[in-house]
Formats: sequence, C-alpha cells, structure tokens
Amino acid sequence: MIIPTAEPFFFPGNKTGCLLVHGFTGAPKEMRWMGEYLAEQGFSVLGVRLAGHATNPEEMIRTRYIDWMHSVEDGYHLLKGAADRVVLVGLSMGGALSLLMASKLNVAGVFAMSTPYALADSRIRLAKFLSPLIKYMPKTSQEPGATWLDKESWKDHISYPQNPVRSAAEIALLLDEMRAALPKVDVPTLLVHSRNDSYVPPTSMKNIYNALGSSDKEMLWVIESGHVIPREPAKAEVFPAAANFVRRVTG
Repeated sequence: MIIPTAEPFFFPGNKTGCLLVHGFTGAPKEMRWMGEYLAEQGFSVLGVRLAGHATNPEEMIRTRYIDWMHSVEDGYHLLKGAADRVVLVGLSMGGALSLLMASKLNVAGVFAMSTPYALADSRIRLAKFLSPLIKYMPKTSQEPGATWLDKESWKDHISYPQNPVRSAAEIALLLDEMRAALPKVDVPTLLVHSRNDSYVPPTSMKNIYNALGSSDKEMLWVIESGHVIPREPAKAEVFPAAANFVRRVTG
C-alpha cells in the first residue's frame, strides 16, 4: 500500500514532457512542487514512483537497481503517450537514474539535482552479504532534519527513516552503471548541487560534469538548500532554471 500523499502524479499539458524521478528511500512527493510548477508552465508532467519506494522498507529490500531503471523506463513510455519530447528531471538517485537512462532512451535533455557520483564508503559493497545480519543503517549521524533549511518542509517529507542495508548495495551498483554511461550521454544536461549538501558531497557534480559526453552541459550551484533541493528555499531559483532548460532543449 502506498503511503498517503506519496502517490505518483500526472499533470497533462503540451507536447513537451517532464519525467520527474525522486531519490533513494524517497517518494514522488519530494518532486511534486516542482511538478506543479512545470505544469503551470504548460508542460506535461509525470512523477514516477520507483519500485519499492513509498510503501514500506521490506518491499524496498526486495527490489534491485534494475527495477528502479524499469520504473523510469515505464514512466518514459507512459509519458510518450502524451508528449513528443521528454526531459528527465531527477533528484539524488533519481538524478543518477536520469543520467543512466539518458544513454538508453531518446530524451531531449537531463536536469539532475544533488546527484551522487560514487558512494563515499567503499565498504558499502559488502552490504548485500551483511544484510541478513544488519537490515538497516542510519542515514546520517546528525539529528533528523538537521541538514534541512526549511524545517516545516522537512516535517511532512516522506522517506523511509533508515536506509535498508541491502538496498545500499544496489545503489552502489547503480552508480557503477551510471559512471560507465556518462561518456555516452550526449544530450543537453544541467546539473544542480547545493554547496550545503552534507549528504552528497558537492565534488560529485564536478566529477559528473567532467565525465559527461555531452558538449552542451552546465553546472548550477545553489546555497539555500540541503540535499532535497525541490523542497528547500532554493526552489525559487531552481524551478525557473528547470523550466528555461526544458524550453531551450525542446524548442
């Protein structure tokens, strides 16, 4: 059963589609404000729910990174029923999925926020072997919500409280695939990262930028945000930047 308010969403619009992809342990809700803004600009918008997300952690433990890829691919084909051109818009792991799938699908561009290049702790690869003994691990050593600037937004943010250990191993494999695919991504790409992101180091954006095969690539730094940019004050800058990017690459 999907957690109330965490459902996927669709806003019909013109023949330009925006496929919004949420992050690891998150839900479509973290992309909804952005989706509403892009819909107001006239675009057709679909916010997908990644397999194993927005239900319960046990379901996520049973999913693999290929299932998350299929969720994006399914969303792409659904949106293509309403749109001629599709731009992938992703947050965190959703950004990694967007970059990876841009090497496999016919998309007009990628707008990726807070995207990891690699996991900081290489020991995470042992997670699938440890997961029968240790099912969950803390997301951070800080207090919940400590890294958010908008505390009210954090209060109704939907995300599993801890990271499933088995799923952490899957995101490591996903990022391996993404890094291998980056030189093949030849569509326009705009990367966004907060200098105050304590979850994914800002160096990730530069590493992704340098590895991209596209000659049409940009970086946008923001300050008024933690990791979840579409739910933070920086959205006032980022949402218009996304709309302008979509218009430019689909015009």
